[in-house]
Amino acid sequence: MNQNPVQTVLRSKIPQITLGFWVMKICATTLGETAGDLLSMTLHVGYAVSSMILIGLFALAFAIQLIAKTYYPLLYWLVILATSTAGTTLSDYMDRTLGLGYAEGSLILLSALAAILSYWRLSVGSLSVQSIASRKVELLYWFAVLFSNTLGTALGDFLADDSGLGFMGGALLVAGALALVTLLAFGTRISRVILFWAAFVLTRPFGATFGDVLTKGNEKGGLGFGTIGSSLVLASILGCMIACTSIKERKTRPESPLDSAV
Repeated sequence: MNQNPVQTVLRSKIPQITLGFWVMKICATTLGETAGDLLSMTLHVGYAVSSMILIGLFALAFAIQLIAKTYYPLLYWLVILATSTAGTTLSDYMDRTLGLGYAEGSLILLSALAAILSYWRLSVGSLSVQSIASRKVELLYWFAVLFSNTLGTALGDFLADDSGLGFMGGALLVAGALALVTLLAFGTRISRVILFWAAFVLTRPFGATFGDVLTKGNEKGGLGFGTIGSSLVLASILGCMIACTSIKERKTRPESPLDSAV
């Protein structure tokens, strides 16, 4: 049976879920935390203005991602990074400027994410990211990514501040939860789709708390690297991994007749 060429192209716009994917996801979400704080706090731009700037950058990267006809590692991870930085400032604006607090902000964002995933599951029949074969599902995927990263920031701040665990305690708790998800993936028959989304959501609060561990001073339980130094190191690591992924992608991906149209 001949396959719709548009569906084939859309499937190829999501990377394979490998160990490298998760390392890059954690790196990108941690960078989103440090870069968001760099803009809003270190540069004194403020949460509201930072949110508008970063959401604008996300909208631009997102539009280019939708127009693209195939998977480009640099473009994909730029959108992930944009959702993470925008999520950081948006969450801070909700929790601090609007005064909702970390717990209430987390509940609102969790409800929004649950609504997106529920609608996706009911309307499509699957939440698998390896079967994104329509523009509708692609949009749902990215909305879920944006809300999960925003939720992760609020949840990470809740664990670090309101729970009393501190930055390091919050990072260790989420790391333990990620380790549990990994064990369940290898040792049980629990749906891999469910475990994927659990891990996808958890990597963001891990990035949020670990980012704070890197940037905050020793008196606050951090390592004191600052937002600038931490962001530069994380950006360098992510950039190197994207470059390696791009080289591998060019060597292994079969040429598509639509590539020339991009």
